[in-house]
Amino acid sequence: MVAVFSDYDLSGCSTFHLPARAAHFCVLNHASELPEICALPQFQRDTVLWLGGGSNILFSRDHQGLVVQMANKGIREYARDGKQVRLAVQAGEVWHDFVQYTVNAGLSGLENLSLIPGTVGAAPVQNIGAYGVEVKDRIDYVDCFDLDSREFVRLQRDECAFAYRESLFKQAGKGRYVIVAVGFVLDTVFQTRVGYGDLAAVLAQNCGEREATAADVSVAVCQIRRSKLPNPDEMGNVGSFYKNPVVDAAHAQCLREQYGDMPVYPQPDGTVKLAAGWLIERCGLKGKQIGGAAVHDKQALVLINREGKASAADVLALSQMVCEEVLQRFGVVLVPEPNIL
Repeated sequence: MVAVFSDYDLSGCSTFHLPARAAHFCVLNHASELPEICALPQFQRDTVLWLGGGSNILFSRDHQGLVVQMANKGIREYARDGKQVRLAVQAGEVWHDFVQYTVNAGLSGLENLSLIPGTVGAAPVQNIGAYGVEVKDRIDYVDCFDLDSREFVRLQRDECAFAYRESLFKQAGKGRYVIVAVGFVLDTVFQTRVGYGDLAAVLAQNCGEREATAADVSVAVCQIRRSKLPNPDEMGNVGSFYKNPVVDAAHAQCLREQYGDMPVYPQPDGTVKLAAGWLIERCGLKGKQIGGAAVHDKQALVLINREGKASAADVLALSQMVCEEVLQRFGVVLVPEPNIL
């Protein structure tokens, strides 16, 4: 039977560690408990919050409904051929632990996504990505509990409407589908994908003349992330606070003429992705602080809860200031990545 707690402290349920409480709280340990949870008297579909590792959420106030933390675990192989292995992974698995599991098993495809905080169930929602890799390219299917039909359903990758930091689960399917497991397609033969950021340079330094492996890429990614991103257990944050903005080619060319060192990443559709962190840093905002919230002094893309003293108002005011500064200087709109409740 699922235990429900009242007036539950949520400060430890989000990596930004803002103070907040939930009227009701329970933990889902197995997907089969979902019908029971939906039958709870405290359950109201419009107010329930499905929570993973809390690495992509900001609590700006107390939550008046039920919070369900997804803690279902399990990894199993469901298919294999000469070049690929398919794994079914429960939504409550810690993402980085799962990536390390694949690397240790001699599989590749997710190593560039090492050390991203959160859970497996949250990965398709955001279509997480890093160093030129997006998780959508490795997803086979997403198993969900459909709150409309109260049945378990399987959505194939092409049904999930994946785009840059977008998916069905953030758009038309938001509030309908509860992700319970994800199927992944991984390679048994490693192919390097290191043409993004400073990954190639770090990998070359680590490996020398030796041919790199997926494990080497994972180690290099972790090195880079740890050098730039604060540990959320020591300094509250949600990783990258803004999406990298995408602009049309003419706008990008205009900016490049003014700022020759501005990094640009042309996209297949002719648009150009810009580096949000570079834009923020060029505005001179590294270290900028409002109350207990600050722009991280090592990576401008990250906002932090300095010394655990930030309020939600501090974070929102700082984010608004960052967006206004970037818009005024570059004519570029920044969009926050985390869900702000």
